[in-house]
Amino acid sequence: MEHSWLRPASVGVTTALVGFTSSVAVLIAGLTAVGATPEQASSGLTALCVTVGLGTMLLSWRFRIPLSLAWSTPGAALLATQASLGWPAAVGAFLVTGALIAAVGLWPRLGRLVAAIPAPLAQAMLAGVLVPLCLRPVTELAASPWLVAPVIGVWLALQRLAPRWATPAAFAAALAAIALEAGTGVVDAVAAPSLVVTAPALSWAAAVGIAVPLTVVTMASQNVPGVAVLASAGFRAPWRETMLVTGAGTVLGASAGGHAINLAAITAALPASPDADPEPGRRWIAAFTAGVSYLVLAGAGATLVGLSHASTTAILAVVAGLALLPTLASSLAGAFARAEDRLPAAIAFVLAASGATLAGVGSAFWALVGGLAVRAMLRAEPRRARRPAPVGADTGPRS
Repeated sequence: MEHSWLRPASVGVTTALVGFTSSVAVLIAGLTAVGATPEQASSGLTALCVTVGLGTMLLSWRFRIPLSLAWSTPGAALLATQASLGWPAAVGAFLVTGALIAAVGLWPRLGRLVAAIPAPLAQAMLAGVLVPLCLRPVTELAASPWLVAPVIGVWLALQRLAPRWATPAAFAAALAAIALEAGTGVVDAVAAPSLVVTAPALSWAAAVGIAVPLTVVTMASQNVPGVAVLASAGFRAPWRETMLVTGAGTVLGASAGGHAINLAAITAALPASPDADPEPGRRWIAAFTAGVSYLVLAGAGATLVGLSHASTTAILAVVAGLALLPTLASSLAGAFARAEDRLPAAIAFVLAASGATLAGVGSAFWALVGGLAVRAMLRAEPRRARRPAPVGADTGPRS
């Protein structure tokens, strides 16, 4: 008996809503931190929704598997901790990131090089990047307890009752708090979506300090887990084609402000599960519908960015910090799981958390460099001391 398409389609809509609402606050914070104006940030959000939507529709339809894409939430968190080099330089870094992701698909050797970065160091770098953002709920609670406490309360309550909806519910509570504070100013925040194209400026500091860590974080925290989630559901992700599509999508969206797109990780389980459809061969409909839903959500970008600026309290930063707490917990667990890697991971963690800039390059890059250097030093084989020759031994050249 043929199953109705309504069931997988409804799961697809849920997938898009959960993915969008649970990470949009992180994205806005990241784009703003690297120099985007409200118009440029809303353009970046719109561009990402369009590229994620079209890429998901293309890949799920072409391969008939529930393959869904997302923007890089850990990558957006990384951007939120970077010292701004100027928006054109950030756009140039986004272009380089897209080229690197596509190159991973084209050249397996490059993929092996990225995969050779020890997972504990990549996780420690990510954890260090997340710490300042995850502290925002605490600092904002101290500054504006009456607005922030209800948002945190909603998030905690849903963590127990329906964890998947905890961050979306906190996001809705934050919007209500903004409406309460801004009053009639909320009406002024409503805006039509638009794309603002920026000419990229290629900078070595942005390429090394933003593009390289952004690529590593995207690969380690999104693409690799995304493949694992699909595999656990019995589906094989087309690695080469996915890297090419996400790399090309990142390049196409970069000038409009899109930082990176990739395989979905957490939300990937929704369309791939039996909840989408008992028949595995029909679950691609859920992913395809999620792609369509992202195209619809693209229209909300300008209004959401406007709302984030309508309040004097950084209420969306609170949601971003809450949304990233589970990622911080799993990153810390992965970083310090093995005793032999704890010191290099600790070095990478503190360097990333410091936010320090050296030679114009941000802390995330130096976290990788420092962690790798300490790890190599600790694992190097000690040089054996040379034995002195016995007294009276003939050590000269023989005729």
